[in-house]
Amino acid sequence: MARHDRWVMLATLAVLQALTIVTGVYAMTTDFSLGALTRQTSPTEPTASPQEGSPPPVPVVTAGPVLAQLSAKSGDGPLPTKGTLTRQLTSALGDDALGDRVGAVVLDATTGEQVFASNADTPITPASTTKIVTCVAALASLGPDTRLSTRVVQGAKPGAIVLVGGGDPLLAGPSAKPSYPKQASLATLAARTAATLKSQNIKKVTLTYDTSLFTGPSTASGWKPGYIPEGNVAPVYALAMDEGRRHPRYNTPRVPDPPAYAATAFARLLAKQGISVSKSVRPGKAPAGAAELGKVDSAPVYALVEHALTHSDNDLSEALARQVAIKEGQQASFAGGAKAVTAVLQRLGVTKGVSLADGSGLSTHNRISPGALAKLIALAGSADHPGLHAIASGMPIAGFSGTLGNGRRFTSGDSKGEVGLVRAKTGTLNHVNTLAGLATTKDGRLVTFAFMADRVPVNAEPVLDRLAAIVARS
Repeated sequence: MARHDRWVMLATLAVLQALTIVTGVYAMTTDFSLGALTRQTSPTEPTASPQEGSPPPVPVVTAGPVLAQLSAKSGDGPLPTKGTLTRQLTSALGDDALGDRVGAVVLDATTGEQVFASNADTPITPASTTKIVTCVAALASLGPDTRLSTRVVQGAKPGAIVLVGGGDPLLAGPSAKPSYPKQASLATLAARTAATLKSQNIKKVTLTYDTSLFTGPSTASGWKPGYIPEGNVAPVYALAMDEGRRHPRYNTPRVPDPPAYAATAFARLLAKQGISVSKSVRPGKAPAGAAELGKVDSAPVYALVEHALTHSDNDLSEALARQVAIKEGQQASFAGGAKAVTAVLQRLGVTKGVSLADGSGLSTHNRISPGALAKLIALAGSADHPGLHAIASGMPIAGFSGTLGNGRRFTSGDSKGEVGLVRAKTGTLNHVNTLAGLATTKDGRLVTFAFMADRVPVNAEPVLDRLAAIVARS
């Protein structure tokens, strides 16, 4: 019996090994995926966070066609059953928490077909989902690889230099810590400028700063007086460091005069490099065609867009809107940015449902329709628009990153099963809650959605999460 049992065991192992080899060959030669066999809801216990003090994870750079392998060609998967999806979404949209003005759209990302629509063309206050519009325009107009430059040039007199703001609010001051995306550094600019000056045997200078790239008011219509004191945003200028924060790591306080604050810091950095700067640091205008003494460049626009969307960065979004205005031949102001962004959207085929007063969504005067948002997100996921893919890669992931990873979203029983399966931009103002993004259905179809409400009695975020989860489960 012992010999018989041994032969049975050896024969069984041989069969299992053969099956393993066959399965491996099949997996390598087809689209077979173990993920398809192991798809399940999110674990009930959260995974452990990295211990404090451990090395930060290496960021993944997402330039280029980040959705190249996620095309949703017609036939890649069936669309959700419209009757079932309509019934489930209509029921959720009836929740009293949403108030009495709600818009909702679900689109097939490839064909643009409306899978579901309710008040799709109604202009609604978008809050921070405005950033989708701004960032699409920035990528389409500026290009994903464009960088924003901060420069120092020769002044009108010998020994005079001018710090020229290039509209990069992420310019890092002397106390900033390294972050992703890698920021241009005021200290690096000082070192490069000092090296050039020393090569010219100049060791004493007067310093002025030029903020003329941006024009118009530094705050937008529809902004509440508390936005700056509460740290939501700084006054918008072409020259700022650390987004106008007094302390780079904290949103408050914001400095009242970001250009003067940055220029004063730059003077101190020059002094550390052995260049004496006169005590009076004043605003001024760089001479036309002045020789460049030093320059630093921001991260490329695609990385700036990802940052703006993931972290809902108001300062960066306003700067991007003004950069679009400059590229499109408009004044680099709130009004000029709105005109320029709208013109770019029209070139992309989004011709109605968008009315803007700022680029960040802080203004209560903005109006965007759910249909316009869903269409723009669909364009961002399209193989026909590879330059827009950073919209998709920059959106927060439900339960994991950005404004969807704060521990408050996708936590209820009707949405936590879709943690990790939804990418979306949030929007929140008083009585306004919006959510717009994309998801892959259970059958592998890429769809985009926009859910918007601007007469919310208290807080409708859990209902919006439920709506997005219904789409992901469909």
